[in-house]
Formats: sequence, structure tokens, C-alpha cells
Amino acid sequence: MSGTLAFDEYGRPFIIVRDQDKKQRLTGIEAHKQHIMAAKAVANVLKTSLGPKGLDKMLVSPDGDLTVTNDGATILKQMDVQHQIAKLMVQLSQSQDDEIGDGTTGVVVLAGALLEQAEKLLDRGIHPIRIADGYEMAAKVACEHLGNISEKFVVDPKKKEPLIQLAMTTLGSKIINRCHRQMAEIAVDAILSVADFDRKDVDFELIKVEGKVGGKLEDTMLVKGVIVDKDMSHPQMPKSVKDARIAILTCPFEPPKPKTKHGLEVKSVEDYRKLREYELEKFSTMVQQVKDTGANLVICQWGFDDEANHLLLQRELPAVRWVGGPEIELIAIATGGRIVPRFEELTKEKLGKAGIVRELAFGTTKDRMLVIEECQNSRAVTIFIRGGNKMIIEEAKRSIHDALCVIRNLVKDDRIVYGGGAPEISCSLAVGEEANKISTLEQYAMRAFSEALESVPLALSENSGLAPIHTLADIKSRQAKERNPRLGIDCLSSGTSDMKDQHVIETLSSKRAQIMLAVQLTKMILKIDDVRGGNEVSNISTGV
Repeated sequence: MSGTLAFDEYGRPFIIVRDQDKKQRLTGIEAHKQHIMAAKAVANVLKTSLGPKGLDKMLVSPDGDLTVTNDGATILKQMDVQHQIAKLMVQLSQSQDDEIGDGTTGVVVLAGALLEQAEKLLDRGIHPIRIADGYEMAAKVACEHLGNISEKFVVDPKKKEPLIQLAMTTLGSKIINRCHRQMAEIAVDAILSVADFDRKDVDFELIKVEGKVGGKLEDTMLVKGVIVDKDMSHPQMPKSVKDARIAILTCPFEPPKPKTKHGLEVKSVEDYRKLREYELEKFSTMVQQVKDTGANLVICQWGFDDEANHLLLQRELPAVRWVGGPEIELIAIATGGRIVPRFEELTKEKLGKAGIVRELAFGTTKDRMLVIEECQNSRAVTIFIRGGNKMIIEEAKRSIHDALCVIRNLVKDDRIVYGGGAPEISCSLAVGEEANKISTLEQYAMRAFSEALESVPLALSENSGLAPIHTLADIKSRQAKERNPRLGIDCLSSGTSDMKDQHVIETLSSKRAQIMLAVQLTKMILKIDDVRGGNEVSNISTGV
């Protein structure tokens, strides 16, 4: 905002704002109300996507590309959000996705509910800072309570079943839930292959997720190795190489050129013949340098012309060209090879080793992919997803990513809580009890926080076709009577509300992050009481 400072005849300062007639301004309670309305609009969009019975959203991009998903972060990322506060909600969902990888819908629903409760307190005349302080106190109580009700989860590579149940909880709400167990097993096997249990760390760089249209979701598989979306450079090269010794090159199969600008004049047939002989000699030298090291497969980051390709075929040296940088690095890690920038530096010790390198064919199409298996470093894995169309494959990739993140979080912090809205109801009761012990004004904000936590189980029951208020009242009273924090919403109508029996498991780190991130954003929004800007400030009733 640009303006100038001026003084009246009494020496009192005032600011002259440039183009003041074209600018809008919101202050005080009006600004708070507009911000809360925008945040609620975004939260209401995502509310119907929460839980295993949550509905999907179809998003059409300006280019006409379709995305069907119920992943909160993806929905918000692709929505054309104009309002400034609504954009903060988008960033909130992205923060949860970056930090935890799951719970992106729940965190936005919770933030929307906290702001909705704050609106009622503002109407009663409570200062926004007192509300923010009360929310902070309530969040502290809720996080401590989550730690008390959490349970230790033993991550044992020999006992995969509990980990599979955890992954199935994450995948239960996704579009791929018809082959839900298979996907969960793939995610668990992938993490266990690359996890370092001594350091409690998982290197996601070693897990590659590749997709190919065709086949069905059930054809998805985990490859202990690397899949590259390339084929052999010549159709007559062998389709399979056993006991592969791989030269990984970032230098092209072409004669060296001066690095400065140059021109070459060919004035006669003799000149042309000399040039061709020079090129052939260089190609032969390059191929021989590779053959001398004992390599029987070349993977090159750059292309090479037909003459070099033909020479490679003649010398019985299979080659793959135009392999991208990330794939080259993954192949080097998996095979234990070194990436070589110059032919002169290639030695036997720098070759990668793999048991078999083979081409995969798909149905009647001419598409081919290269599979490198039985690698020296078995920690590099590839999840290969099949599906009827591109949209299904993209959603399956997002779902697998969520499952991988959840299992990764468990390797880092092995504490869990039970899902189905059970931890939210339990925290709501704990915060409500704590509010009664406080004599200051913050007790109202703490009770509001307690009510806001109930928005998650309410949304779960509503999305499952149950009577929301009746179901919540029943579970809440049972939790208070039985002192059982595992009781939640029976979304799948399995006959029991105990989430331990249903194997609905969530990581403690995910739940804590949801509460802390939602409270941080709510505090930030409540502290804004003055907005100045262009005409767009007046068009902020919906937020979307």
C-alpha cells in the first residue's frame, strides 16, 4: 500500500492513500466475520470427503484435464481459490501433506470448525486474542491427552500384519479400496525394503512409483529393482540381458566438438570421406572402450545417432538412450555402479551389476519398459501401478504415497492412536474437563475448542449415512462412562464401535500435527483485524 504522510494546520499527522477511492477496507469484527466465512466455505467443500465413505470431487483444469480424488491437499491445490484467507487454508493442507503425508482433509475441517466456534465467541464480545490464547491452552491439553491414550506399536519386519492394517486404514477412503489389501501389502513391503531401523529413517529416494495405462489395478506389483520407461535403442538388440554389467554414462556417443563456435567446410568428396572416417573411428573407439571394461549393457543419459546405434548392434553391445537424470541416479544406487561423465574414465570397478535386465511388453501396444532386477543393492524398489486410465493411475499414486508416508511416520515414531473420530471425542472430553478448572475468560475458548473437535466425528457419521448428532451423543456418553478412548464412529457398520477391534489405526504424529497446525492457522486469522486492498476485498463472501 503506497501513501504519503501529511500534517494538518495543527501539526497533526495523517496519511494520504494513493487511489483511495478505488480501495476497499475491512476492519474489526467485519474483517473477522469475512475471514471466518471464507475459511468455512473451504472447510465445507472438503467435509463431505472425510472418512472411508467420503465422496470424491471431480476437478476440471482450464485445459480440460480431469482429476477425480478425495485427497484434501490435491483438491485444494487444483481449486481456483481467490480469497486470501482461503489461500491460507490451501497452504495449511499442503503443510500437513509435506509434514505427515496424510490427514490433509481432517486438518482443514478442524480449522474450519475452530473458526466457526470463534465466530460465536466474537459475537458474545470476547476479544480475539483471549480466544487465541484459550485455543493454545486447549491444544496443549489435547496433545498431552493424545500422548496418554496412545499405544506403543512394535514395528517388526517379520510381523507385517499390524503394519498392513495401518496402511489399510489410510487406503480405506481412497478410490483404490477394492484392491485395498494388495496395495497395503505393496506399501509395507516397499518401506521395509528401504527402511533403516537403526537410524529410524526411511529414504524415499529409493522408492520409485511408476504407472502405465492398461491392465487393471490388481496387476499392480512391487519390483525389487528399477523400472525405466525406455526400451533398447535398436529393435534387433536382445530383449533380456542376464548377469548384466552396466556402464552408466552421461556422455553422448558422438565425436567430440569444440566448445566455442566453429564452422566446418566440406569442399570435396574426399573431405566428406575423411569426416565420415573420423566419425567412424571415434565411434569405434568409444564402443571398444566400453567393451574393454567387460560391460554388456550401456545406459546413456543422452541420445546417439543411427550410425552409432548400428555399430553398437554390430559389436553386440545392447544400449538404452535418453534415460532421465533421476532414473540414472536410481539405477546407479540400485546396481552399485558409478555415473561416468567421460569414456576415458570408465573402468571395470565403476560398472553396475544386476541379475537380469529385461523388456516388459504391454498387450497389443508397442510400448516397452525396461526392468532392472536382482540388483546389487536390493534396497531400491519400484511400485509399478496399472490401471484402466490415466486418472485412476494418478489417484492410485497419490493413495500409495499417503500409505508410504504413514508407515514412514511409524518407523520414526512408533506410537499410535485409534481412528474413527475416537481420539477427537476423547480429547474433547479431556479439554471440557480442564476448562471447568480455569477461572479466567479462556475457559469459554477451551469449551469452544472442545466442541470444534467434535466436527470430525460428526462429519464421519454424516458421510456414512448415520444420524450425526445422535451417533456422536451415544459414543461420547459411552466414552465418558466406560473410560474407553478407543470408541469411535462405526463408519463401515461392522457392529462394533471399538476401533481396536476394527483395526482402524492412525499415527500419533499425524493427529498431533493436525491439531497444532489447525490452531496455529486459527490464531493467525483471529489476529487480523484490518484488511486494505483493491476491489477484490469486497468480493470475499464465498472464499472460493
